[in-house]
Amino acid sequence: MQMAIDRLVALLYRWLCGAGTRTMARPRSDEKRSAIMSAAIRVIASKGLGAATATIAKEAGVSNGSLFTYFGTKADLFNHLFMELKTEMATAALDGLPAEDDIREQMLHIWSHWLGWAISCPEKRRTLAHLAVSDDITLESHQTASRTGAGIAKLLERSRENGPMRDAPLGFVAVLMSALADATIDFIIRDPANADEHRAAAFEALWRVVA
Repeated sequence: MQMAIDRLVALLYRWLCGAGTRTMARPRSDEKRSAIMSAAIRVIASKGLGAATATIAKEAGVSNGSLFTYFGTKADLFNHLFMELKTEMATAALDGLPAEDDIREQMLHIWSHWLGWAISCPEKRRTLAHLAVSDDITLESHQTASRTGAGIAKLLERSRENGPMRDAPLGFVAVLMSALADATIDFIIRDPANADEHRAAAFEALWRVVA
């Protein structure tokens, strides 16, 4: 019901700003767009995907109509947010990758940075988890997100070349890695005093399964 209301508001706003009033389109502001994206992260993390765009707009300090000058629909907002968060996560994981080290050390680097990003950005992590299973996220958005993580996929492919998972679909191996990462992150959050030990133990388990 709420999704239908949001779509109706978006259509009405575009009509009023277009053929209905013949007004010029409002200039877009990078600052406002960023505020909307940040607000969406906070709202989705706390209220889920069913939260109204009006709630997101209020959190961002803009009108609900203004939100639709940046994102045509609620689904459009979700897709942009999904791709940006996936890109940010992949960038964090690959940042400073020691290209001269062996494959195990490179995977350990990715693992540590991936977990570090998720633990330091809990709202982004929760929002991304919601968006990843949303029917509003298009195949094109999933494909774009996959390309942003191509560097990680390439290293994972190299890691399993001679291991027990060498003949398994790469997507399946990636899902196993993600599941282990999520379990490790949750455990670290509950027991931060032993974060380094949990992170290292989980990586050893991952390496034995993959390589």
